[in-house]
Amino acid sequence: MARTPGPPAASSPSAPQPLPAELRPYLRELLRRTRTVCDPHLVSVLAVGSVALGDYRHGRSDVDVTVVADPALPGRALHELADALAHPALPCPAAGLELVVYGADFAARPSGEAGYLLDLNTGAALPEKVSLDPGESAPFWYVIDRSIAFHAGRSLFGRPARTVIAEPQRAALLVALRASVREHADGEDHLADNRVLNGCRSLMFCRTGRWFPKRRAARAVAVAETDFRALVEAAVHSFERPRGSALTLPSAEVRGFLDRVADRVDEAAAATAATGEAEAAGETTRTAESPKNAEPGTGSKEPTGSEEPTGSEEPTGVGHGHPRRQ
Repeated sequence: MARTPGPPAASSPSAPQPLPAELRPYLRELLRRTRTVCDPHLVSVLAVGSVALGDYRHGRSDVDVTVVADPALPGRALHELADALAHPALPCPAAGLELVVYGADFAARPSGEAGYLLDLNTGAALPEKVSLDPGESAPFWYVIDRSIAFHAGRSLFGRPARTVIAEPQRAALLVALRASVREHADGEDHLADNRVLNGCRSLMFCRTGRWFPKRRAARAVAVAETDFRALVEAAVHSFERPRGSALTLPSAEVRGFLDRVADRVDEAAAATAATGEAEAAGETTRTAESPKNAEPGTGSKEPTGSEEPTGSEEPTGVGHGHPRRQ
């Protein structure tokens, strides 16, 4: 794919867009109920997904929320939270609510697993789901969502996203993207426009390492992938309509596009693996050539037992900065 410049990300921690007006009362009540159930074990509540990326479409988009709680949160609280937030007990004005609760210990480390304590899907346009077992869900949804949360999560309560959510490693993200593409290639129950736009977002992540709003990703892909420009533009047009009036897109073209996306993800995964192997080989070489591994008489200084510490040397690598969370 041609390396055409992509548009800037729609939102960033330094310049967040206002929360959609249609969601503000709902999110206030959701937060109130979550605090009532989970305090004092609540760490953070984050808006993620289209709300965080600045591409929420009322009447079309879901509202995605990530909750981080102390692992000591009682199990019964998860059931109470699901009951308190279920539609229509709390009417969801969006197409639906997708809310995931993580323990703070799990959320703070990179992982390719689902790892949730509670996964709740509820709303007029979503199949109801209440899951307390991460083993019954495909991990890729959650890996991608945590990466988006790390980069763009909007804090509704508590600590900022980057202090509570670990960035999954790139290799794990590419595995998740490949599984996502496979799901959308085979999943005829997904809206066709959303299948295409998710593919566009995956392509842009492979190119840039950043998460773009779906429509911005699509505009960049339409320029670069000229064979699929008409399909991508039709998907954007359909996405701007309500779910019930989404356009029908040619199945063969959708599958062909997603095959192209899968190839790009595989290429990115291979490049990432090759980079990791090269770095590992370089580290092995540096270790082998380090003075501490040199033979006596080859230039390394051996201790004589008569030298005293001068007190002027500081230990290296201790107390100087912080390692970057991967």
